[in-house]
Amino acid sequence: MRFNPPLIPGKLIRRYKRFLADVELEDGSVVTAHCTNSGSMKTCLENGAPVYLSPVNDPKRKTRFTWEMIFINGGWVGINTSIPNLLTFEAVRDGKIEQLKGYTLVKREVKFLDSRLDIYAEKPGERCFIEVKNVTMKVGDFARFPDARSARGLKHLHTLMEARKQGYRAVMVYIVQRMDVNRFGAASDIDPDYASGLKQAFKKGVEVIPLQAEVSPQRIEIVRELPFRL
Repeated sequence: MRFNPPLIPGKLIRRYKRFLADVELEDGSVVTAHCTNSGSMKTCLENGAPVYLSPVNDPKRKTRFTWEMIFINGGWVGINTSIPNLLTFEAVRDGKIEQLKGYTLVKREVKFLDSRLDIYAEKPGERCFIEVKNVTMKVGDFARFPDARSARGLKHLHTLMEARKQGYRAVMVYIVQRMDVNRFGAASDIDPDYASGLKQAFKKGVEVIPLQAEVSPQRIEIVRELPFRL
C-alpha cells in the first residue's frame, strides 16, 4: 500500500496519554498527532527520533495528524495499528499471500459469536476467519507480541478456536512492521496468558502466519513470511 497524500516528516518530542504524541515539524512548529497504538511501544519509542505523520481531513477529529512510523535502529518501524488490517485484507484479496490464495469473497470486520474478527474469506469448500495483529517489539532477532497485556487479543484466540471447532479455517496473521528481526514468537514474559493461549490455539488447528512488512515513508509492503517459535 502507498501513502496518499504524502506523509509529513518531523521529530518525536514525546508520547503521552497512550494515544497522543507531540511532534516537531520541519518548520519548527509543534503539532499533536493521534497514536493508534495502545500498547507500551517498547523498543520502538525514542524521543527526538525522526517520525512521519499522515494528514487527516476530518472535522470531527481533534487531532489533524496520525502518527505512522518512527526511525529506530537504522530503519523505519510502522506503529499505526490500523495499517496491518488493511495491508492483509488487500494481500488476501489480491492473492499475494501464498497460504491464503484463491478466495473469491473477502470481507473486513465480520462478527462471529461475540467478537468482530478482522477478515472473513470464502471460496468453494472453505470458509475462513483471519485475525490480524500489529507487531513492533524487538527482542534480539525476535519480533514479539504483545508488548503489553492483551485481554482482547486472548479473547480473539478463543474465538478462533471456536471457529475452528465449528469447521471454519482459522488464521492468526502477525504483521511485523520492522526489518531488523528474523523470527517471531509470543512475549511470554509480558503476557503469559496470551502466550499460553496462542500455543493452545495452534494445537487446536489455528494457523499462525507471521509476515514481515518493509516500511518506508512512501509505502508499506509485505516482503516475506517469518519462521516462528511458540
